[in-house]
Amino acid sequence: MHKKALLFGMILTAVCFIIYLIYLITPETEKNEEKIGVVVSILPQAEFVERVGGDKVRVTVMVPPGASPHTYEPRPSQLKEVSKARMYAKVGSGIEFELAWMDKIISLNKKMLIVDCSKGIKFIENDPHIWLSPRNARIMVENIYLGLIQIDPGNREYYARNKEKYLQELDKLDNEIAQALSEKKNRKIMVYHPAWAYFARDYGLEQIPIEREGKEATPRGILNLIQQAKENNITIVFASPQFNTKTAEAIAEEINGRVVLVDPLERNYLENMRKVAKAFAEA
Repeated sequence: MHKKALLFGMILTAVCFIIYLIYLITPETEKNEEKIGVVVSILPQAEFVERVGGDKVRVTVMVPPGASPHTYEPRPSQLKEVSKARMYAKVGSGIEFELAWMDKIISLNKKMLIVDCSKGIKFIENDPHIWLSPRNARIMVENIYLGLIQIDPGNREYYARNKEKYLQELDKLDNEIAQALSEKKNRKIMVYHPAWAYFARDYGLEQIPIEREGKEATPRGILNLIQQAKENNITIVFASPQFNTKTAEAIAEEINGRVVLVDPLERNYLENMRKVAKAFAEA
């Protein structure tokens, strides 16, 4: 009898332990399932969504690190995430990935809310890189916020607090960049890919692009660029990790300069924009 009681106690203890484990695991699982699935096209948008959505969102990025939105094709696993998402925050400025894939993306999930992050932004012709202006980033964040409260109005105050905090950080970033570039004497920068028109507009710079409309410079064009660089005392050629640097390196060699990489698609937006501003200020 004593042995039976002991065995029963051991079984009861084991059952209680299993129930306790289930208790520990289940809330986290449910929490993940309850998160709002949000898909974005590019990495900088992920920070925007995560800073506003906090622990209530789960973000999927379509164009991964190192890939170019001009050429990338999504994987089946990414399209599966699209089919389950409740919101897609598109850049909306004409990046080639979205021009090629948005119709397909929408067809996979017609119930998904499409948020146009570019709504309210004044475009510069032939430059879809609207996010490279912190002032434009503010507008993109506001649009993301409006999308989230449409899907989840019960958490409006939570999203509003997060949004306002991040907007303050963007304002601080804007002021820091303006200050960093205020004393730059040479206002011209040579860049391989012309991604920086919005940044240049906001901070009084002029970009001299090597590539135009997706086309490499011709031999005559390269000679003209070398001449421009010499006339403007340019010794740094800025390139992006998403593109081949061969032409940039050839020009840098001719002007006794060097190539510096600046990434328009870093996930850590605030930190990256500070690095870019520092690089431009020192050029």
